[in-house]
Amino acid sequence: MTESHFLFSEDKPLRWGVIGCGSVAEKKSVPAYQKTSGFEVYMVMRRDAQKVEDYAKRHRVAQWTTDAKAVIDNPNVDAIYIATPPDTHKLYALQVAAVGKPCCIEKPMAPNYQDSLAIYEAFASKGIPLFVAYYRRSLPRFLQIKQWLEENRIGEVRHIHWQKTQPPNKVDLSGEYNWRTDKTVAPGGYFDDLASHGLDLFTFLLGDIQKTQGVATNQQGLYTAYDAISGSWMHANGITGEGVWNFGTHDRVDKVELLGSEGTITFAVLDEAPVELRNAAGHQVLEIPHPEHVQQHHVENIKNHFLGNGEHPSLGKSALHTSWIMDRILGAH
Repeated sequence: MTESHFLFSEDKPLRWGVIGCGSVAEKKSVPAYQKTSGFEVYMVMRRDAQKVEDYAKRHRVAQWTTDAKAVIDNPNVDAIYIATPPDTHKLYALQVAAVGKPCCIEKPMAPNYQDSLAIYEAFASKGIPLFVAYYRRSLPRFLQIKQWLEENRIGEVRHIHWQKTQPPNKVDLSGEYNWRTDKTVAPGGYFDDLASHGLDLFTFLLGDIQKTQGVATNQQGLYTAYDAISGSWMHANGITGEGVWNFGTHDRVDKVELLGSEGTITFAVLDEAPVELRNAAGHQVLEIPHPEHVQQHHVENIKNHFLGNGEHPSLGKSALHTSWIMDRILGAH
């Protein structure tokens, strides 16, 4: 099966089925699919009938169901977007691969490298397109940083450092259930949800990581997943890196520093912040806003990929590499 099988036209849109209609599907992703010409969100699924019916009505989606298989097997659905918590990504993705439909999976690809590998191999063996929603690879803010690096604005890149810290939130302190901090769903807690974006972005900017290690613990005892992680790594080109992710600190910080032989680039992975370039020419500060629906460029790049207008920047292979990095930092060897 070749990717040309999935080509579409304005007269015959590519019809998407969505599995999972939680917070990410409200504004970040599904509206982006709906606003991309040639794409149609045809069917949505959530286990709670009342919530999925309400979602479908509010977002004007024709069909809804509480059964994921009904979406996957529907002959009127051409492609699947999986937006459930990570522990069910493998379950649904393997079913999608079995019926031969293209798929986009929310990040992280799965809770661990082995599950991510199973997903990757299922699609790769059949030549079916697999995308993962590491959408920062498609955002203009980070493409500007990539351009600066390609133009050697800071000379030879030597090191990258990321501090992502924040205090516990109200849900953490209340003891209320949160799948993002349940070790059976997300072993790394907020690290899985948040750090995955940055680590994936760093390989996009600097190349694959060759060596990595880390330590992880739970310092607060508020939930079962890790809440304090630190790691170090080396990219294949010799650039070194380090990160600290702690979700029990007093201050909220999201700061990345790219250190070069002739300058520095500073930015945030997750927070709204300018990108800053310091070198012999001076100090440049750029405010580059994200689109209203933050996955818009990511989704448009899926369309371009299908049409043969360039390869999508976040495919299964790169997302699999990110899963390997995360496992290593968390000590899963």
